[in-house]
Amino acid sequence: MSKKVLYLIGAIIIIFLYYYFALPVINIHSVELWIGVIGLAVLAVVVYAIRKNLRHPRMIKEDKGIRIGVILVLVMGTAFLIGGLLSTTFLNSGKYQKLMSVSERNFQEDVKEISYDKIPLLDKDSAAILGNRKMGSMVDMVSQYEVSDLYTQINYKNSPVRVTPLKYASVIKWLTNRSEGIPAYIRIDMASQNVECVKLKEGIKYSPYEYFNRNLDRHLRFQYPTYIFDDENFEIDEEGTPYWICPVKKYTIGLFGGETIGRVVLCNAITGECKEYDVSEVPEWVDRVYSANLLVEQFDYHGTLKHGYWNSVLSQKDCLQTTNGFNYIAMNDDVWVYTGVTSVSGDQSNVGFVLINQRTRETRFYSVEGAIEDSAMSSAEGQVQNLGYKATFPLLLNISQQPTYFVALKDEAGLVKKYAMVNVQKYQIVAIGDSVSECEEAYEKLMYKNNLLKEEPKDTEEKSVHGVIEKIAPVVLDGDSHYYLLLENDKVIYDVPVKEVTEVLYLSEGEEVTLWYEEEKSDAEEKPNKILIQKIGRDKEEAPAATGSAAGAL
Repeated sequence: MSKKVLYLIGAIIIIFLYYYFALPVINIHSVELWIGVIGLAVLAVVVYAIRKNLRHPRMIKEDKGIRIGVILVLVMGTAFLIGGLLSTTFLNSGKYQKLMSVSERNFQEDVKEISYDKIPLLDKDSAAILGNRKMGSMVDMVSQYEVSDLYTQINYKNSPVRVTPLKYASVIKWLTNRSEGIPAYIRIDMASQNVECVKLKEGIKYSPYEYFNRNLDRHLRFQYPTYIFDDENFEIDEEGTPYWICPVKKYTIGLFGGETIGRVVLCNAITGECKEYDVSEVPEWVDRVYSANLLVEQFDYHGTLKHGYWNSVLSQKDCLQTTNGFNYIAMNDDVWVYTGVTSVSGDQSNVGFVLINQRTRETRFYSVEGAIEDSAMSSAEGQVQNLGYKATFPLLLNISQQPTYFVALKDEAGLVKKYAMVNVQKYQIVAIGDSVSECEEAYEKLMYKNNLLKEEPKDTEEKSVHGVIEKIAPVVLDGDSHYYLLLENDKVIYDVPVKEVTEVLYLSEGEEVTLWYEEEKSDAEEKPNKILIQKIGRDKEEAPAATGSAAGAL
């Protein structure tokens, strides 16, 4: 076998191994591809010169092969630089400004008052703590698997949840478990803080935590060699089937500019089956097509480039930009990115805020002047500075027709301990509560005192239910002991926290009791599935004093 054939076989093997492990995208819009090809061309010229033993500069200059190689490198390098220049905001400020279409809307009409069971009380970090705690209790899996740190926020059956798959604890654990795949994923209800480890009939066999052909990136690259994928999102459909949502980048300005999403590939995490959709035809159960960072970037282009590039750099007239953070709101069965909008000068106040749909990219601007989120967080932390709690990035809620920042306050361990509501326009109005209902009650009273409400809010009406205990069972929720009660001829579960209502320890089935509770707000007309009890009376006429903080329907 000749040396040329051996060289050819060796080159083919090297190219195959490079493609298999590096997974380069074959697309003219890929910066990495251009750099890689130019680098290989330079390397080829150097190797050619060494093999020809071209040591003297004159020999190199006179060699035809070298001249062709250098010309090729220069042509590709020039094309790369020109393509990059034609992609800049400097030459295309108008095109960048029009990447996103923004409509101005009315806050009170669009953002309805939300029921407590729809408010996501946990951020990603708090969700991760609960997920890891749940995994620690799964004795049959904890030695083999860990919880992934993805925690995608989605709407599942019209409720805000975070979902994340398990992953193999090590390469050895992958070797011993790969035939069955990853057996479960974690689902966390962001409102009730209920954590479930959802076990699957058939395991997840395609994920970023697999190796070789079942690795998600490799699986996608072999089917779509020209697609430039954005970060994949883990989601579940309405039946609970796990999918990887894989957005495909599209470049609309020059070679590398005007990044957006053009198509979406849905990959079944169990079977690996892939279906491709145009971005306008994605199924409604999918929540995250556009990443929050991409949407915020496009809005910043819209806000800063309205009078051209030089205005955005020099005078900055009418230039607006997003604040330094964002959060997610569940609305109309979609997930919307929320962030404040402020002037480029950075004056500690918002001129409004924006909601952007992560599935459709619909963008709504609301002109509401007020404090930026950092100020609201500082105001909330100032109310509990003796406890050292830290505020999460706020959610924007409509409380009594007032734009309101809703903030969770966490201790050093990352657990949510209290809640705060801060008025957007008057951030000195801050209410703190141990529960959402208690916080809102205090907040509405403060707004009335500051003439933001015309009518004085009524005290929460205490309600009661009387009946015979049909079943009583102890449970542990987030490390605390509770008892669940079922009364005869009543389908509601009554949740009694032991540390707040110790009387429950003396109850038994068949006993006649009266349960007292405060009913939380809810848009739904049907009776809630669970009710949190504040007081228990073993005698129908009188109940003992409550020992815990106020709470309402879960």
